[in-house]
Amino acid sequence: QVQLVESGGGLVQPGGSLRLSCAASGNIFSINTMGWYRQAPGKQRELVATITNTGYTDYGEAVKGRFTISRDNAKKVYLRMNSLRPEDTAVYYCNYDHLGDDYWGQGTQVTVSS
Repeated sequence: QVQLVESGGGLVQPGGSLRLSCAASGNIFSINTMGWYRQAPGKQRELVATITNTGYTDYGEAVKGRFTISRDNAKKVYLRMNSLRPEDTAVYYCNYDHLGDDYWGQGTQVTVSS
């Protein structure tokens, strides 16, 4: 089992920045992909960004050039969000995947509003 704990969400004005953190614990394999997904009310969950243990990154089209994903090691991942827009408002979920066996965090709310 893997447990994921997110932190760093909150309320921010349009154009502002936030940094999300996710810490994994439990049965962690060094070979894994960690990432962030988000879900806004009435919409499907969508990819924000992922990063493999080798540092390969992938971003959703809506956040390219504004968000940056990074990781310390096999257990911690971060999401730096710049130039936030109202449409970025959603619950952000951390994900851990090891060869198709994946886990989700509880989610952290990000609200972009003036």
